[in-house]
Amino acid sequence: MKKEKAYREPSFINSRDARPLRILAEYLEPKSRFEHFGLEDTIVFFGSARFKEGNRWYEAARRLAYRLTQWSKALDSQKQRFVVCTGGGPGIMEAANRGASEAGGLNVGLSISLPHEEGANPHVTRELVLRFHYFFMRKFWFAYLAKAVIVFPGGFGTLDELFETLTLVQTKKMTKPMPIVLFGTEYWKEVINFDALVRHGTINAADVGLVHRTDSVEDAYEWIVGELTARALDKPGATL
Repeated sequence: MKKEKAYREPSFINSRDARPLRILAEYLEPKSRFEHFGLEDTIVFFGSARFKEGNRWYEAARRLAYRLTQWSKALDSQKQRFVVCTGGGPGIMEAANRGASEAGGLNVGLSISLPHEEGANPHVTRELVLRFHYFFMRKFWFAYLAKAVIVFPGGFGTLDELFETLTLVQTKKMTKPMPIVLFGTEYWKEVINFDALVRHGTINAADVGLVHRTDSVEDAYEWIVGELTARALDKPGATL
């Protein structure tokens, strides 16, 4: 009987023993795709999957992604710089991918396999829809390519992504400059009491300054562009 090659054998590839191969594939396959498209770095949008078109935060994310994509496309670069990247799903993710697409730019969707997933939203550049099994590999690609992070109101997943980014910056495991915007000041003021963390001595007062808070698309745009121009424009490429 002719036996299937080991790397094509489902019983092996899906086994516990092959887990290192699956993890490595979730590093190498995205890397190959990003290099093929000349994609150097990203601006990451996080936020709830539950907001629909017409919601104020959905529309703000859409407008902000549109403007940032217009700016990035106007840069004098042979590579794709500061490309909008999301988790590829609905809500804020869809809004940001949609804004980037409407501006005529490439955009990335790092989706994750979940029991009740809907698949990637229709606005992600088709060749840049990536589907992960491992949350930690998906998070790696968010952090590794990012040159700025914009966090809209969201739930457990958004909070997880925000705090992982803040932890990497605070502990200096992430050495590159990382502008972080919290969009929706009243929401974030109610959900996360940074001042209480300072008061209880669990973070330093300076750590509160790791984020820029705003309710304005214009302010977010100007601040991010200013930070990227000053601190990242001459440093292309993925890095932590």
